Amino acid sequence: MSNNSNLRLSNGWLNGLIGVMIFSGSLPATRIAVLHLDPLFVTVARASIAGVLALIVLLITKEKFPDKTQLPSLGIVSLGVVIGFPLLSALALLYVTSAHSIVFVGILPLSTAIFGIFRGGERPRPIFWVFSILGSSLVVSYALMQGVSSSIGDLLMLLAIILCGLGYAEGGKLSKTLGGWQVISWALILSLPIAIPLSFLYYPTSVAQVSIGAWTGLAYVSFFSMFIGFVFWYKGLAQGGIASVGQLQLLQPFFGLSLAAGILHEEVGIGMLFVTLGVIGCVGGAKKFA
Repeated sequence: MSNNSNLRLSNGWLNGLIGVMIFSGSLPATRIAVLHLDPLFVTVARASIAGVLALIVLLITKEKFPDKTQLPSLGIVSLGVVIGFPLLSALALLYVTSAHSIVFVGILPLSTAIFGIFRGGERPRPIFWVFSILGSSLVVSYALMQGVSSSIGDLLMLLAIILCGLGYAEGGKLSKTLGGWQVISWALILSLPIAIPLSFLYYPTSVAQVSIGAWTGLAYVSFFSMFIGFVFWYKGLAQGGIASVGQLQLLQPFFGLSLAAGILHEEVGIGMLFVTLGVIGCVGGAKKFA
């Protein structure tokens, strides 16, 4: 492998790691926001705020409009990561804690890798799937051991992860030709005609009852989770490969659980920690054989 290829792969993993660290605050921040704000409002408001930011950046940089052939892919990205995951995860957080929901993120690398095959044309080695499936199996097993008290929240999180994996893979593929930050920018802009009117429709009737923490959580998911994080993430997927760099998401539960325990003071049981350490251990093997 040439030095240029090695540098590109290294940059891909670095950009992907930065993206994962930013995304790690998404579920705790969303949890804070939905305690006082309607989940539907949180979903459309974050899309509206990030969309306006993306529009400003595109106007300043004078980026050309995407090709007509790229619009369907942008629509899939918008459905998966702009609307689907934010809405379903916000609804799930009405039933489960952010610490519990974060464990489901361990399934996201497998979801991304599978869609990377169908949408990105990637072909990882067979041993790669052993590590990827093992990490995801640990997560699923833990969720099932928790009983059925949060079955609605678990189902919503599972659907959110599926849509998110699709949006990640589609965006990673499209980033190779359109550019990482351009992909999320245009996907956000596609959602604006729907997101902005709904933001006004679901705007809280009594702002005085909304805590500063809720507004802060909304600000984080709008600027960081919905825009800045994707600038690094999609660039990393394009540079290092969707399936390979996607395994970095196995680290997200570790960062997210730390935030949930430190900021929200949510209980992180010993079983949850073991599961998190187990999936983190799988990322090394998946990276090696991707």
